[in-house]
Amino acid sequence: MMGSKQQVTQTPAGAATGSRGEQRRARILAALHDCVIKKGYAKTTLKDIASAADMSASHLLYFFPGKDAILEYYFDNVANLLLARIKGFRDEPAERQIELLTGLFFAGKGLTRSEIGFMLECFGAAVHDNKLRQMKTRLDRQCKAYLTDLFESLSGDSEGSAKDAAELAYAILIGLRTATYFDKRLQLTQARRLFHDSIIRLARGEMT
Repeated sequence: MMGSKQQVTQTPAGAATGSRGEQRRARILAALHDCVIKKGYAKTTLKDIASAADMSASHLLYFFPGKDAILEYYFDNVANLLLARIKGFRDEPAERQIELLTGLFFAGKGLTRSEIGFMLECFGAAVHDNKLRQMKTRLDRQCKAYLTDLFESLSGDSEGSAKDAAELAYAILIGLRTATYFDKRLQLTQARRLFHDSIIRLARGEMT
């Protein structure tokens, strides 16, 4: 969910850095991204992706067994990048973590409008793709675990109360970030303020 398509395609699995195979995988992932942003995942064909990557469909299949496998690979990379960033916040004071977390999702840099659109396509595909669904479940649970630890450190409440606060915070996060994609009247600055203030109120026990 974070970062640009260039970030996602930096280190494909199973390929040496700088190899032709890595470069071609990167082209395929970038092509998938562009096709999905342009016409949606459901309407994107393997031929579309291959054409955008400047290769034949049979050549593309040498690197990925199909369209779903490309999306799964892309989503896994995005999720890992996001979790790595969040993990890096843990050494900061709790108040600073709130600022960093808010900036990560609502600064408008790491998560552009097109990236949000792409991730929403991934979430939709996860309804019928078991592997994607498992990846999203893993992402959700690790984000909530991080938030639980954050609320425990902020308020000193029991683990149960912190988990409740984490569930609410994550729901607010996903809801606001999705709303900014569909409702142009909701500006990122407003969403950023609402999320930040909600985290503070949850830490004070005002919303649980």
